[in-house]
Amino acid sequence: MNLEKILETLMEIGIKVGGKIVIALLILVIGSLISKKLVKLLDNAAAKAGTDDTVRIFGMNALRIILKVVILISIISVFGIPMSTVIAGLTTAAAAIGLALQGSLSNFAGGIMIMIHRPFQVGDYIMAAGEEGTVGSISMFYTRLTTVDNKRVLIPNGSLMNANVINYSSEPTRRVDLEFSCGKGESVRKVQSLLLETICRDERVMKEPEPFARIIRGTNEGMTFTVRAWVKSEDYWDVYFDLTENLTEALAEAGVRTPAVRVIAEELK
Repeated sequence: MNLEKILETLMEIGIKVGGKIVIALLILVIGSLISKKLVKLLDNAAAKAGTDDTVRIFGMNALRIILKVVILISIISVFGIPMSTVIAGLTTAAAAIGLALQGSLSNFAGGIMIMIHRPFQVGDYIMAAGEEGTVGSISMFYTRLTTVDNKRVLIPNGSLMNANVINYSSEPTRRVDLEFSCGKGESVRKVQSLLLETICRDERVMKEPEPFARIIRGTNEGMTFTVRAWVKSEDYWDVYFDLTENLTEALAEAGVRTPAVRVIAEELK
């Protein structure tokens, strides 16, 4: 009889626990599906409403984490664990995890500060923390850059907030700065006029501010001219390389000599 009672008790416990496990699994599966659908729905709605990509991606990442926490708490409550105990346990765990993951918390805080101050956004070309590239996404802890040679770089948000950030895409226009050298005997006005004429032939170069070409220094071997031209930010690199090529060819076709090369010979003893 004792054995029968033990078996009955075990069966009752198994039924109760098994039922709770089944319910917990259902909450996990159904909750995950609903959360994915909800995040996708809100993401599409935010995109259609014209929400900034930076805010939208960051917000969706935060929402995913919140929904996962809700699902976890719901599963815990199924097993009858008092919420006060759960909250106390989560508080203790959070304190311990916080001490162990100080760097991650710093990155999280950095992500929040990026959202508040907005030093850059998705799609901007930036240089920061020794890396440069186009911002692909800003998550809770990391910012992803894509370099010009198509490499993916992940920079901790904490490092970004403590580093100098150069945003090349923040302004609608940029200035192309180039330098060209010629022989000392060349006419300064001739070279200057040739440089300006070549620059102005490029329709992407803005008329205001006006293009600039002036001599900035001279040596016994030659003279150096600086060239400045304002363009739209999206045209910067195309104009930079085109002007470099076109100006070099224009100087060569006009017969402008290159600087002389000084050779210093040491006397043989």
